[in-house]
Amino acid sequence: MTDFRQQLKPRFAALGFVVLAVLVLLLARLWTLQVLNGSAYAQQAKENRVREVTTEAPRGRILDRNGRELVTNRPTMAVVVAPSAKNDEKLLARLSTVLNMPVADIKARVSSVKLAPLASRTVAIDVPMAAVSYLSEHEVDFPGVEVRTQAVRKYPQGALAAHVLGYAGEVSQSELEMVDSPYQYGDIVGKAGAEKSFEKVLQGDRGRQLIEVDAAGRPRRVILDSEPVAGRDVVLTIDSKVQGITEKALAQAMSDAHKAKFPKARAGAAIAVDIRTGEIIAMASLPTYNPELFLGGISQANWQALTSKDSEFPLTNRAIMAQYPAASTFKAMTGLAGLEAGFTSPGTTYDCEGKWTGMGEQWKKYCWDHAGHGTETFMEGIKDSCDVVFYEIGYRFYKDKGEKLQKFARRFGFGSKSGIDLPGEVSGRMPDAAWKAAYNQNYPEYQRWLPGDTVNLAIGQGDLLITPLQLADAYAGIANGGKVMRPHVIKQVLDAQGKPVLSATPEVAFDTKTSKRNLASMKTALVSVTEEGTGQGAFVGFPVTVAGKTGTAQVTGKDDLALFVGFAPAEKPKYAVVVVIEQGGHGGSVAGPAARQILAACLGQKIEHVTATDSSR
Repeated sequence: MTDFRQQLKPRFAALGFVVLAVLVLLLARLWTLQVLNGSAYAQQAKENRVREVTTEAPRGRILDRNGRELVTNRPTMAVVVAPSAKNDEKLLARLSTVLNMPVADIKARVSSVKLAPLASRTVAIDVPMAAVSYLSEHEVDFPGVEVRTQAVRKYPQGALAAHVLGYAGEVSQSELEMVDSPYQYGDIVGKAGAEKSFEKVLQGDRGRQLIEVDAAGRPRRVILDSEPVAGRDVVLTIDSKVQGITEKALAQAMSDAHKAKFPKARAGAAIAVDIRTGEIIAMASLPTYNPELFLGGISQANWQALTSKDSEFPLTNRAIMAQYPAASTFKAMTGLAGLEAGFTSPGTTYDCEGKWTGMGEQWKKYCWDHAGHGTETFMEGIKDSCDVVFYEIGYRFYKDKGEKLQKFARRFGFGSKSGIDLPGEVSGRMPDAAWKAAYNQNYPEYQRWLPGDTVNLAIGQGDLLITPLQLADAYAGIANGGKVMRPHVIKQVLDAQGKPVLSATPEVAFDTKTSKRNLASMKTALVSVTEEGTGQGAFVGFPVTVAGKTGTAQVTGKDDLALFVGFAPAEKPKYAVVVVIEQGGHGGSVAGPAARQILAACLGQKIEHVTATDSSR
């Protein structure tokens, strides 16, 4: 028989095994905590006693070429609300009364998902002192509501150059998720125009504070304190005085169109560019908008007003984002291409009877002057904008094959982006056989390139689409010996002391390698347009010789589009100007007078508005 001790031995062994197993598990857990994950837990412990607070850096200023402030910063009183208040209807109603804001707008901003889940949302800026005082005196009635001082963008020149400057707003989720994104929830970043293009320069470096706190979260001492570094200032090529005159001239052109019984003229664009450097001196688009609408977040009502179908889309920079028929302004390209190909010469004569039957009677086409111009030389064809002259040249290109007209126009930048340092530029369209076949891939009967396609292209109609910037660049290239400079709006980036750390250098975008003699012939013909031809009325009495071309484009279902493009002084060109008025009527009577004012501003001449007549196309 076994005694009692012997009976307990198995039990002690089992207990010992259990104790040993528990000790092994504890040692393994200790190893995991202390060795494998020790640094991670140490970091968590540190984070439990150290709080990081960041402060947003002021964005850099945007200046015009002469140092005048276009965009800067200013402090403002702002009301911020904790996201937890979004479902407190009574609180939102009380706040609506104090701020004189719709409840829906407040709720939309408090419910924004663009910020960190616990971060307070800005619901109003530039809050009147009466409202600030009331909220301060009644804090108990407004839990989660706080008044803070914030820096917001300031526009000393108002809405001047809005499309060039663009606007800034809260960082989006997609911007936060970018690889190596430098942003945090709530950051203000560039959304359009120069604000977006030069974001990396304008955006400063956040300030950072590391604060040690006790177990209750109360601050004990500051471990690290680094001040925010403001973004750098950007100097643009824009001349604010010329810009102002350009915007007024564009508005005046709209008014002229209305007086000429074109009441649907509500939109347009104008550009002034330095021919020698590609610097944009002025760029305007109508309708325009006020960037201040985006301060603190744009309201639903304002956003709808800016984006509705009947608004004419004021956020669109028509100078680089809109595509138009070139109409008769393209005749300079057709003419130069014809001279280069040997299909015409300055003295070549054409017979204009008001209609053209070169492709057969059944395919007859008309000149804008149905009475006919009679016998016209090539040079007179430019001056009078005679369609028959260019029908003939276009038909010659078609019969010669090889799409030489399109290839020549592409050398001046048509059909491709210029590479301007602003977002949203479109490429226009230079139609050819390949494009037409692809465009009509589901309609085989329309895929073939026909003689009429080239003939229409020769007068700037058909499927050709250009941007105002492309047109300005092309004529600048004619004036600049065949070299098209790359357009740009940045001039310099400044350091904290106001000294340039980066300066833009002129760059040739397209070297067209066009004959100097043919360029000289075209300049002479373009001068005759403003001295004797379709642009004479707009430039009568102007003290500087201008080379230019009018255009009146036919657009299906709409009134005619008015265009003028030119450069001056013709003898030693400095500036090229384009004016486009949608549904504005005739180029010589509507766009031409506006171009005169813009050129006068560029050249330091007297600014005056003239009334002109023009019936050409």
